[in-house]
Amino acid sequence: MLDERDVAGKRLASGSVRRVVGLMSGTSADGVDAAVVELSGNAESTRLGQVVFRRIPYLPELREKVLALMLPETSRVDEICRMNFILGEVFADAALQAIKAAGLRTEDIDLIASHGQTIYHIPSAETYCGITTRSTLQIGEPAVIAERTGITTVADFRVRDVAAGGQGAPLVPYADYILLRDTEKSRVIQNIGGIGNLTLLPAGCSLDEVIAFDTGPGNMVIDAVVSIVTGGELEFDEDGKIAASGNVVRGLLDWALSHPFFRKDPPKTTGREEFGMCFTKEIVERAQAKGIGDSDLVATVTALTAESIVMSYERWVPPVCNLDQVIIGGGGSYNRTLINMLRERLPGVEVIVHEDVGISSDAKEAIAFAILGNDAAAGCFTNVPKATGARHGATLGKIIPGRR
Repeated sequence: MLDERDVAGKRLASGSVRRVVGLMSGTSADGVDAAVVELSGNAESTRLGQVVFRRIPYLPELREKVLALMLPETSRVDEICRMNFILGEVFADAALQAIKAAGLRTEDIDLIASHGQTIYHIPSAETYCGITTRSTLQIGEPAVIAERTGITTVADFRVRDVAAGGQGAPLVPYADYILLRDTEKSRVIQNIGGIGNLTLLPAGCSLDEVIAFDTGPGNMVIDAVVSIVTGGELEFDEDGKIAASGNVVRGLLDWALSHPFFRKDPPKTTGREEFGMCFTKEIVERAQAKGIGDSDLVATVTALTAESIVMSYERWVPPVCNLDQVIIGGGGSYNRTLINMLRERLPGVEVIVHEDVGISSDAKEAIAFAILGNDAAAGCFTNVPKATGARHGATLGKIIPGRR
């Protein structure tokens, strides 16, 4: 008689529908996105079925400690060790909550795919102790997830690409290609999470023709500025209302756009190391020195996100194709002022959001890692070397067997 692990393994190996839980926490470190996803097929034959999504916020104390781990001056090795296992428990609980919300049992789930929580990312090669390498670190121990849920868990997706000479990011472009390529329209899939990143899908493209890279800050600087100017009362600019009430200060915007990241050629990635609190505090200090009001400051950093995105399109899209459509996802898709800024700067280009093509903006990244995990279990190559800079294709993720 087959036990539950045998049944799940046979479903993963067959072409039947599999149920995969995708787990993601981004650079904003505000909680775990959990999506229970029905998938059939693999790679280019993948078909997306029903999705049930839940967002489980971090408790304030936990978020504060996670954010402290991201700064060398406030991080400690014992805290990293401890938090790796604590976040494993948090991610496992998020998976279980999502499974329950879907009306399913753990034995109905074939796989969990967990991105984990990035606490530090060094995408550029550096020589240290006589060895030249890149590095990245995500925590949220997958062995804990597999143990608590009993479900086979795939995690630590970024490290194989880094080992292969890549930047370990962006990884979502693989799922963008699987879900959103089009034979007639050239599309940019623009994620606006803590960091902004784009995937360029020329009409009728193959995976080898996909271009992807980080565009710069997404919501990270906006959220941090809003928190500072409201004394912590607000964590983000809901609907872009504060920005809508202000005016963009061009001088301050030009200074922010002079950051060297924007002049780098792809492949390139970024994070809190470049656009975190140090960068934000300098913007705030410059604004205060010039007597710039709070609403004008929020409008200006919102324009920073919009302008850095448009600059990326202007520089790197025309040599490849004519842009027909931009599909925006992530938390920034709910910022009406930001979306309006993009539409104004992209005349003749259709700017829509993920919901317009039947995908939840909130759930998108969790869905993407469910796809990556599903294809890792099948042994498919799931990085995009042209996007990450890796020397070759690779199967991303470490597989921890479940306990049934």
